[in-house]
Amino acid sequence: MTSQIPTTPTAGQIRRAPKVLLHDHLDGGLRPGTIVELARAQGYDALPETDPDKLGVWFREAADSGSLERYLETFAHTCAVMQTREALIRVAAECAVDLAEDGVVYAEVRYAPEQHLEGGLTLEEVVEAVNEGFREGERQARELGYRIRVGALLTAMRHAARALEIAELANSYRDAGVVGFDIAGAEAGYPPTRHLDAFEYLKRENNHFTIHAGEAFGLPSIWQALQWCGADRLGHGVRIIDDIEVADDGSVTLGRLAAYVRDKRIPLELCPTSNLQTGAAASYAEHPIGLLRTLHFRATVNTDNRLMSGTSMSREFEFLVDAFGYTLDDMQWFTVNAMKSAFIPFDERLGMINDVIKPGYAELKSEWLFQQTAVTSDSSRGNG
Repeated sequence: MTSQIPTTPTAGQIRRAPKVLLHDHLDGGLRPGTIVELARAQGYDALPETDPDKLGVWFREAADSGSLERYLETFAHTCAVMQTREALIRVAAECAVDLAEDGVVYAEVRYAPEQHLEGGLTLEEVVEAVNEGFREGERQARELGYRIRVGALLTAMRHAARALEIAELANSYRDAGVVGFDIAGAEAGYPPTRHLDAFEYLKRENNHFTIHAGEAFGLPSIWQALQWCGADRLGHGVRIIDDIEVADDGSVTLGRLAAYVRDKRIPLELCPTSNLQTGAAASYAEHPIGLLRTLHFRATVNTDNRLMSGTSMSREFEFLVDAFGYTLDDMQWFTVNAMKSAFIPFDERLGMINDVIKPGYAELKSEWLFQQTAVTSDSSRGNG
């Protein structure tokens, strides 16, 4: 008698599976120990904790507190220690290594250059330091036996007035490590249409951009990001669920905007744990990603802020596997979705899918066959 081949991936397999990350903030993913060391070296004495373990707990608890003030304070501390060239190089390099060790093979990591000028750096010097750090991190990852490619997304803060300047900066470094543009910050009161000049400029330059939309403010934010600004992707976009009606009998009706998003294959940069922290979902099992997957939206899985959420790509998938019973096939579907939606050239995306992602998942799936063979062999010896 043989057992059924398991379909649920183990934690080890989830970690080893090739993963693609499109929505991750550089200043939201620092190692707590690095923050402590940089603060000490730079004379920054406002950290709430100086023990790395306790500091990591403080960041997670502050992000979970429900207090916007405490949540924003977390970024004040990380940005405070990211004001020198050396610090930016280190943080970016460690980001690449941490992601690679977690099985991420391609990542687009975003940051706002305008938030790293207090130490006297220029915008260009900030970009060059972060790019240097990503390249160093890729090199260190190779030495550790991992492969990762990291592209930068330059973010403009939507409450400020530098969007066009940052868009021009992103365009000038588009062949030197920067793959696109983004705007972030509070959605309410700061619609993306305030920055139409930046988006019009990028469209004229045939460049790529994503917009934080539909995280907290809802459908109007998504509609403006798409129909006024022309976003290639939606940063979060989770509130598209508000335009989907599920009847008591299980039938589903899509509103005009939701149908447009699905029909046009507009990528959704979903961040489950972060969405729980901001109240967009009450639990993983109730997260809209389950329905969006069933309805075949271009859904992707992301981390948002690994430090504040105490998460990683592997942890995000572990939660989803537990909540929805996802298999390696589901993981591959999300990963291919993300790679299709990346801001690098088509042939390079296709190469990553065919030469890295699909073979990686095929190898993991084949392990079930060898486990099955071992079980069959053991059973045969026992019967003999």
